Amino acid sequence: MTQPVIAEGLLAWSPARGLTPATEPTAAPLLVADSWLVRDGGVRGLERHRERFLRACGEVGGPPLRRLLEFWRDMTDVLPRTGEWFPRVELAPGSLELRLLLRHAPPLGTGVRVWAAGQSDPRTVPRRKGPDLDTLARLRARASGEGAQEAVLVAPSGSVLEAATASVLWWEGDTLCLPPPRLPVLPGVTVTLLQERARHEGIQVAHRERTVAELDGHEVWLVNALHGIRPVTQWTGGSLKAAPADRAPEWRAWLDGIMEPLPEK
Repeated sequence: MTQPVIAEGLLAWSPARGLTPATEPTAAPLLVADSWLVRDGGVRGLERHRERFLRACGEVGGPPLRRLLEFWRDMTDVLPRTGEWFPRVELAPGSLELRLLLRHAPPLGTGVRVWAAGQSDPRTVPRRKGPDLDTLARLRARASGEGAQEAVLVAPSGSVLEAATASVLWWEGDTLCLPPPRLPVLPGVTVTLLQERARHEGIQVAHRERTVAELDGHEVWLVNALHGIRPVTQWTGGSLKAAPADRAPEWRAWLDGIMEPLPEK
């Protein structure tokens, strides 16, 4: 189905009509969500976002795969090919409606201030994006009250899991580190791309359990599909020191260079 170019807003999908303005948003938490940056028609890892979204929809008994693929095709057709956008695909509860939230990207950050106090993980479904978005937004609002832009979630043991909207990576010497996958962390698309690049370049990658305090003096990155890599430039509300972001610029440039054009309509 040929889709019109739609400027912005929440769009609901049906096989017969494609994407049309949604009549009203649902107040219930989303079952599944996924989002990424679109810059002048370029996207990083779109196929990986698709696979994660399809897999999550299957896990919750969502629409048949054929319908999901039709939705994905119509969704990519309406994505703008100019400007910076941050679209979000959604599976809503109740009627299992597939939707697209088409929105402009917020200003992109090159660094981030992080609340130094580790926050107990409030998520109900940590390995699936969607159900806990509102909870995490409230956590970020609390961090803002502490002069920070992000908060770090920790396990009961105190081990770092991830940030409210990003994966957490850090450097120990020449080793790129991240939490072990057995911990309740979201399978991030961008962090996977970075791990693959590191291994291709012969850089050691290690899964290590560390507390927030143990990140003191290390180069720490918050990584997601919107901002790419944001090195921690300040820890607020504590005595932790942020190390100079010596490695981040080169890796950010690499991420920018692997953006690929959206599929042709």
